[in-house]
Amino acid sequence: MDYRAHFMVDPAKRPDLSGIDPDFHDAPSDRAAGEALAATNLDRIAAAQTRLFAEGGRAVLICLQGMDASGKDGVVTSIMHRVNPMGCAVQSFKTPTEREKAHDFLWRIHAAAPAKGRIGIFNRSHYEAVLIEKVHKLASPDVIGQRYRQIAEFERLLGETGTTVIKFFLHISVQEQLSRFKDRLDDPLKRWKISEADYAERRHWDEYMRAYEDALANCSTAEAPWYVIPSNHKWFRDLAISQITAATLDDMKIPVAEPGLDLALIRRKYHEAAEQ
Repeated sequence: MDYRAHFMVDPAKRPDLSGIDPDFHDAPSDRAAGEALAATNLDRIAAAQTRLFAEGGRAVLICLQGMDASGKDGVVTSIMHRVNPMGCAVQSFKTPTEREKAHDFLWRIHAAAPAKGRIGIFNRSHYEAVLIEKVHKLASPDVIGQRYRQIAEFERLLGETGTTVIKFFLHISVQEQLSRFKDRLDDPLKRWKISEADYAERRHWDEYMRAYEDALANCSTAEAPWYVIPSNHKWFRDLAISQITAATLDDMKIPVAEPGLDLALIRRKYHEAAEQ
């Protein structure tokens, strides 16, 4: 299955998240086969990253959004662990600092965008400004409307200057979130992640879903598409995201970099001489 075509948000249509199954029952029934396919995709991503770094002329930005416990950290670990950390950076955006609040909301985002030759991952992103602020009414509807336009223009700017943008919404059910919260409580290594505020935000689940639908509808474009990834099953989430990322990198047709020296001369000077 072409997961790009299946999960991409059509720029001409408003998505209905209630009609998208977070379990995705059309997934491969054999988890082992799915994990093997994901591993193959990771090899493709790692090879493409090497070519991207050597080319040094373009960049890739992956944005991860989703409700608490939807798996953003898991994607970073599972999907990107094969790439060279020298060519990949992960950025998470917390509550803006006083210095950041003194600028427009995209100021800190643009500063964190990946340099040419790199892959950047935003674990939460500029979309927080049209999600949290919309749900909690921290910004007026007019301001939120302006931000949709500004985000689309910002992402178009990135695309026109050599950065390919891929955006994933990790779609889980409200029941799966509660189950993952319990797992965090039971796991000493993960308890630090949980807070009472996480539970409080569950009261706004439906409002968040509408806010996501608005953001997806306003900001899924040909230059920077949104993908809604069913994420109740972590192995399938990883399979779908790895396939979409690998296919996007393939479409960039990143060439193998040419050496900056005369290989024949180097062979004669060092290797053939050493063999004599």
